[in-house]
Amino acid sequence: MEIVFLGTGGGRVNLIKQLRWTGGFRINSNSANIHVDPGPGALIHGIELHQDPMKLDAIIVTHYHVDHYNDASLLIEAMTGYALKQKGVFIGSGYLFEDDKGDRPISKYHLSKPKEVYIGKPGVRRKFETSKGFFEIEFCPTKHDDPTGFGFKLHIDGKTIGYTSDTELTDKVAASYSGCDYLIINCLKPTKDGIPDHLETSDVIKIVSVSKPKLAILSHMGLKMLRAGPESEARKIEDATGIRTVAAKDGQIFGKGLESFL
Repeated sequence: MEIVFLGTGGGRVNLIKQLRWTGGFRINSNSANIHVDPGPGALIHGIELHQDPMKLDAIIVTHYHVDHYNDASLLIEAMTGYALKQKGVFIGSGYLFEDDKGDRPISKYHLSKPKEVYIGKPGVRRKFETSKGFFEIEFCPTKHDDPTGFGFKLHIDGKTIGYTSDTELTDKVAASYSGCDYLIINCLKPTKDGIPDHLETSDVIKIVSVSKPKLAILSHMGLKMLRAGPESEARKIEDATGIRTVAAKDGQIFGKGLESFL
């Protein structure tokens, strides 16, 4: 199993300036290859890192913001063999299919191509079959601009990978990620700045203290986080929790079962 980071940047400034990539991350395992939150650059950076989009088994988009779904339609076409085969699974938040204003970020055409299309809802656990095996997802709550968004715990090949997506800290969010081998946390900023919908370092400390993953991985870092130094913020979290914590880098591959990072 490996986790490949095709983007570790977050926030509007970073989205436009691309100080860090914004292509999400890919999980490659025996039972499935899964691309999560394929924002701008997911396709091109995946190709640069030899991540064949035509070998995807599933695409997950946790909410309807452009930095998380921009390249999703491209990857759907790749996953389905140039849109010629009914293949793979697409999992998304409700607003990706149609939001409260009638907008449709993913077209009906593209949604007709995967073999299975599923709207994720917090509190639900669901098994998904692939051509190579299966995986299960527990959909977790978020507090964010997309009220249909979700985080998740992915159970695959004997491992559990958690992902907070974008969210504020709530008791429900903090309590959702126990039992994770690896927990990917979107930590936009080092301190509170009055802007809601995202986590900062002290929030991550609370989540990691409660969930106690084997390894915490920071991603989706904004301009203020980059200026503060992601590695130093990761050390603060590790010192406060006793849990190994690292800040992911663009193009970084956590592989070899990830044990080398523990």
